[in-house]
Amino acid sequence: MKWRGRRGSRNIEDRRGRGGAKAGGIGGIGLLALLAIGYFMGVDVTPLLQDAGGSSRSGGGEVTAADQKAGEFVSVVLADTEAVWGELFPKQLGQSYQPPVLVLFKGATASPCGGANGASGPFYCPADKKAYLDTDFFTTMERRMGAHGDFAAAYVVAHEVAHHVQNQMGILGQANKIRQTVSQEDSNQISVRIELQADCFSGIWAARVEQKFGSIEPGDIAEALNAAKQIGDDTLQRNAGRRPMPHTFTHGTSEQRQRWFAIGYKTGDINACNTFEAQRL
Repeated sequence: MKWRGRRGSRNIEDRRGRGGAKAGGIGGIGLLALLAIGYFMGVDVTPLLQDAGGSSRSGGGEVTAADQKAGEFVSVVLADTEAVWGELFPKQLGQSYQPPVLVLFKGATASPCGGANGASGPFYCPADKKAYLDTDFFTTMERRMGAHGDFAAAYVVAHEVAHHVQNQMGILGQANKIRQTVSQEDSNQISVRIELQADCFSGIWAARVEQKFGSIEPGDIAEALNAAKQIGDDTLQRNAGRRPMPHTFTHGTSEQRQRWFAIGYKTGDINACNTFEAQRL
């Protein structure tokens, strides 16, 4: 992805290097085991980290040159999402787009939706309309999940912004409201539809970035599709040594995540991403 020297977003809240405690208090092996639970089994282990002496405050050590580079990359990707959705909202929905703020942190920080740290992974919080990201997650994607390349990282940012798109459209609030009234299994199925729609919106973003900025390079879309594959529920459960259990899926299978990204990429149409009425996911 061609991103160096391009415009960055002003909607970045950088909490790195503010001091505070690292998410620590656990021995190295124990911490790796807890993080593996969080990443590969879809479980938020924040309470375990906190009980073991972790912290939900900002912190995590010195901001390195690599951290700085990652922050600049995220800023450019976020700016691209602003340009794309700022153009598509009036054209396809007849409304203006209000971009989210993206919080960069290192180690741990707090949000209205709960503590954010390396174990919780990137997420979007509807309560404050902010996305939260520890850029160390990109390293985890590459080294432990097999999701390589800068466009795999860009896909992660685009996916979290897509949840903001859903929130502004009123979809996220309605879906989460229904989830509170149904069984856990039905709630999981709704969650899958939410996540697959966000993947589809990410595909729309990728197509528009390619057309609008010409910043997509050969292999970039393949990197995004591979990332979608590596973070499918079935693949994550297999990699964690478990037999895939569909009733526990909350994000969709690898095949589903790849296919819905491709639908968005090929159509560029928000309406084509209506996973809630789709007969086949």
